Amino acid sequence: MDKLNAMQIFVRLAEAGSFTAVADQLQVDRSAITRQISALEKHLAVKLITRSTRRLTLTPAGSAYLEKCRLILNLVDATESSLNEESTLVRGRIRLGLPLSFGRERLLPALLEFMRLQPNLELLLTMLDQRSNLIEEGLDLAIRVTNDLQPSDIVRKLGQCRLITAVSPAYLAAHGRPQHPDDLRHHDCLLYSSSSTAAQWPYCIDGQVKSVAVRGRLGANNGLALLAANATGMGISLQPDFLVEPFLARNQLVEILAEFAPPPLGIYAVLPSNRYIPQRVALLIDFLGKSLPAFGH
Repeated sequence: MDKLNAMQIFVRLAEAGSFTAVADQLQVDRSAITRQISALEKHLAVKLITRSTRRLTLTPAGSAYLEKCRLILNLVDATESSLNEESTLVRGRIRLGLPLSFGRERLLPALLEFMRLQPNLELLLTMLDQRSNLIEEGLDLAIRVTNDLQPSDIVRKLGQCRLITAVSPAYLAAHGRPQHPDDLRHHDCLLYSSSSTAAQWPYCIDGQVKSVAVRGRLGANNGLALLAANATGMGISLQPDFLVEPFLARNQLVEILAEFAPPPLGIYAVLPSNRYIPQRVALLIDFLGKSLPAFGH
């Protein structure tokens, strides 16, 4: 039995809480994970996990073993990294979570350049707009564009982006130009959500950030989809600059309410908690930090 590999699988299982989730992460059959854990328990002559129909629970011995495994695996990773401290070449795989639109529109060119500079590295991208759970999904790192960080998040700020209120010339000609955020209540707004329910948009009014209630008939969980509707005159949108700017450059949209612009969104690298940061991950974070100043620190 490969003890180091068994430890890695056990740690993943303890964090994910599911044999199926770990099998999906490693792209193997669930039975292979079950066999590895059974072999580990047999080797140690102790029960590590209590299985039930709904969840997995660590035994007291399993909890103690988990902490020791984390220490050992972090030490192994740190030792391997220290051997290459003087080299910019790294080995291994990085599982990276990206927001769909930002990842495709802005980060992908930088990531491809990073891979060109690091030929011994593998990069596995998971591109979703939903907030990812790094541990459950087996991610080494996630990029988030948000002002809503969780207290438990371990982050490094890479940059920021501006939120732009945009509308098509055709919509303005038909419905008039809002002069104040409060005027939006009389307009059709394109909502970033999975439904067309009411939303709150933040604006800087009289030196304070205030939420303005907006409404609209069209909602979507993808910014580019909303901007496509925006450009046809379907309503007004509030979207980040990296999505809106191409539409502004083509004169399909114009910016309004700029004097009330919301606070910028932060662009963050988010790491799993309680883990050593491998050299390959730290190197990618540093590379992205140098690549993103154009997005506005």
